[in-house]
Formats: sequence, structure tokens, C-alpha cells
Amino acid sequence: MTRAALRLFAICAVLAAPAAAWAKRPVVVELFTAQGCASCGKANAAEARLADRPDVLALTWPVDYWDYLGWKDTFARPEFTDRQRAYDQRFGPRDVYTPQVVVDGAVQASGSKTAAIDALIEAARHGQAASPQMQLREDGRLAVGSGARPRDGGEVWLIRYDPREQDVEVKDGDNRGKTVPHKNVVRQLVRLGPWTGRPALFKLPPPTDDGLDTVVIVQGAKGGKVLGVLQDPGSTAPPGG
Repeated sequence: MTRAALRLFAICAVLAAPAAAWAKRPVVVELFTAQGCASCGKANAAEARLADRPDVLALTWPVDYWDYLGWKDTFARPEFTDRQRAYDQRFGPRDVYTPQVVVDGAVQASGSKTAAIDALIEAARHGQAASPQMQLREDGRLAVGSGARPRDGGEVWLIRYDPREQDVEVKDGDNRGKTVPHKNVVRQLVRLGPWTGRPALFKLPPPTDDGLDTVVIVQGAKGGKVLGVLQDPGSTAPPGG
């Protein structure tokens, strides 16, 4: 048997459990927000409350395009803005905006419409399809199993976020003098590689900071629908390890 065949056999053996035997994954709720956004404070607080729900994976993505208003967001990164733009190219808004919530990579709503977001979460939870199985192997590699290939292909993303509640005092711009709450702020985003619907292995990079939680998300390419979620693979690995 060739080395490639042995590798494929090992992946398949790890992920041999039938999909029906696995519990439903959490619904992914992504908030795109900014400290310089005057209407984002309530949306941030609502996202923090969602973070306490066991059936939801709440992720906060601070974006940088409001920095010109006088306050540079302390958590924002351009790759977070790129992620939002990828979603909006599919959803159709004329431009990106905050606060925006994306549920399971499939639908979006204003972050201020909490009732609408709750309804989208409930619909996503009941409408979940079978997910590709994932597992962290003893050698530190991530195994992703087989599944239905998205029409435009799939991608595997590593996300590390800070689970702490953090309040940031804004000292300039539209929110000058206000304190903006944050929870589950993303600190590291890495595209591990493509996923074609066939079993695959991926190497996880080390965390950039201490105290971060880790999640792996499989989703359609270029801001597609979320297909699978694995929480806390290798979260305890030390930075640089």
C-alpha cells in the first residue's frame, strides 16, 4: 500500500462514525462591529449574551473601515473586513455596514434587530444538514472527513478568539466618552486550506496569544454557508509550541 493510501485509510478510520450518531453543532453567529460605530454598543451587548448559549458559537469581528472617524478600533484587523466583504458579495448589500450579523454563513441581519436574529438562529438550528466529521489527531493534525462538496468548493478556517468580557473606553470619534462591551473577540484567523468533500488533513498553527479559545469551521468558499464546526481543538497548546 502506498504512503498516500495509508494516509487516506488513517483519516477514514478516525472519522468512521456515522453522521447520525453525532450531536448537532452550534449555530455560528458572527457580529461585524466597530468601536467607532455609534450604533454598535447594543449589538455588542446582545452578542455577548448569545455567547452564553450552549447552542450558539458567537464570534465578534471588529472591522477597521470606521477608523477614519477619529478612533482606531483596538481589535480591528483588515482580514476581518475582508471576511465581511466576502459575505456581502453574496448577500447583496451595496456596501458593508455595522453592526451586521451573519448566521451560519447563510443569512444576514442588522445587529440591532435582536428578535430577527433569534428567529434566524432557531431556523438555522432546525435546518442543519449532516456535517463533515472532524477530529484532532495525536500528531496535532486536524482530520476532516468526507461530505457533500459545496458547488463552489469549500474552505477550512482556524479561528481563535478571546472568551473574556472586555470593556473598551473610547476616547474619540462618535463614541467618545462611552464604554463599548466586547466578548468572544476574534484574535487569529487562518485559512487552513480547501476542502473538496473528501477526507483531508491540516496542520494547525500555534496560537498567537495565551488564553484564546479555538474553533475550526468548514464552510463554502468565499463566504459560503457553514458546513461543520469543531470547538477547542488544541486550545491548550502554548504560543510558539
